[in-house]
Amino acid sequence: MPPDDPEKGGGGRPGTPAGAGGEVIFEFQPMGGSVKVSAIDVETGVEVSVIGSHTAPQRELERVALGKLRYRLKRLEEGAEKAPEKTTPRNSGGGSGGGIVV
Repeated sequence: MPPDDPEKGGGGRPGTPAGAGGEVIFEFQPMGGSVKVSAIDVETGVEVSVIGSHTAPQRELERVALGKLRYRLKRLEEGAEKAPEKTTPRNSGGGSGGGIVV
């Protein structure tokens, strides 16, 4: 896989540009034989998650999560999706979660 083009939004590591946003924080949560990767845009607070195999390279999981985050930020920018409002804790009901399985 070729390296990310810095002029198109950076490499997806913490502290690098996310494209439409700014810095991105990645969070990895092991879940049995899988790992949940969350990518959070620091500037907007927008968060997306993907689930992949625990044997997948960390860089690849970050690439997929960053791609999903860029897609979400672009949709928000275009007005195709409503900006997130204040969220409630996940255990308080409401919201279904969701995500992409890789």
